[in-house]
Amino acid sequence: MTIAHEPNPVPALLVRAQGGDGQAMNELLTHITPYVARVCASVARYHSSDAMQEALLAIYRGLTTVREPAAFYGWVRSVTVREAVRTVKRLNDAATCSSVEARHEANPLEGVHINDVLERLSTPHREVLTLRAWGLNEEEMAETLHLPVGTVRSRLHRARRSFQEAWAPSAA
Repeated sequence: MTIAHEPNPVPALLVRAQGGDGQAMNELLTHITPYVARVCASVARYHSSDAMQEALLAIYRGLTTVREPAAFYGWVRSVTVREAVRTVKRLNDAATCSSVEARHEANPLEGVHINDVLERLSTPHREVLTLRAWGLNEEEMAETLHLPVGTVRSRLHRARRSFQEAWAPSAA
């Protein structure tokens, strides 16, 4: 059986939305909303709805800055993570960035253990580990968190060490 793949609607929608087509803008935002929601749920656990609204607004406002349709999802991810972190900081949430998607299909309980270990880490350490899990490099993390790159590197180093120390007892 042959599965027909529908073409990616993003490039055409992006061009139309940037040209002022309101219907295309609506379709584009509807198309990316599930992705934005997943990122916000990971970064702004308790305020993911607020973060998602802020991210979608920022995407709407900044859409004209996207020059390359192939870079659209990377841009959306960066904007969403930045807005989620801002929302958490604005709402002064102590439980920032506590959920990371586990990709260990062999043992589904490892995802629970990972989240348990992350809950025990400090907020700055959870932030950098979650942003790293979402694929941001140190420079992108520094920009998102409004910190010097050196600070991000040292936090990432300490966060990894803290995570490993907290993980070791549960690995036994």
